[in-house]
Amino acid sequence: MTKLFTTIFAIAVSFVTVSAYSQDIKGDVKAGETKNAMCIGCHGIKGYQASFPEVYKVPMISGQSAKYLTAALNAYKKGERKHPTMRGISETLSDQDIADLSAYYSAHGVAESAAPVARTAKTPTPAVAALLAKANCASCHGADFSKPIDPSYPKLGGQHADYLFVALKAYKTENNPKVGRGNAIMAGMAKQYSNAELKQLANYMASVEGDLKVVPQKKFR
Repeated sequence: MTKLFTTIFAIAVSFVTVSAYSQDIKGDVKAGETKNAMCIGCHGIKGYQASFPEVYKVPMISGQSAKYLTAALNAYKKGERKHPTMRGISETLSDQDIADLSAYYSAHGVAESAAPVARTAKTPTPAVAALLAKANCASCHGADFSKPIDPSYPKLGGQHADYLFVALKAYKTENNPKVGRGNAIMAGMAKQYSNAELKQLANYMASVEGDLKVVPQKKFR
């Protein structure tokens, strides 16, 4: 177990070093609003479903951390996250475009004057609590899975359960040219679970109140 955590720490340090440049680029919310035409057709429609690699609701990204969105888009661009559509879109984006879109969606639907929301913690069943403890999920994704210890980690609380399930399974997928995610830390965590257990985790995280939402686009450009 000590060896596993030593490896994870080394990978995390490497990730921070590699991503330092992209984090230095400042995103502009207003500029991002003018660049989201390729995003709104999926992420701006409530209940919209993707069909690859299976049917699931596309993730809610409004209210997500800007640094996580930047990291995710760069992972699609580099092919570390395998998804033909998302890779095709991300490859058209410059580093500045990615920073602007990330800034826009992190603030999208968030009221500037809104006070922090008081939430009642949802208690997991003993079985789910044991699964959460197995990989110590909250140690990275934070309280209610909405306060990650690092902004490059995603908020998960309230995210669509079917999307979370597909994403978690992707970390276990190997040697598939079109499906899979290349994050070694998450791969090590996900591989500890059966798919049935991953579904239980996804369902619980989706049931927790969070910051994520779908904000319908007022008009299509």
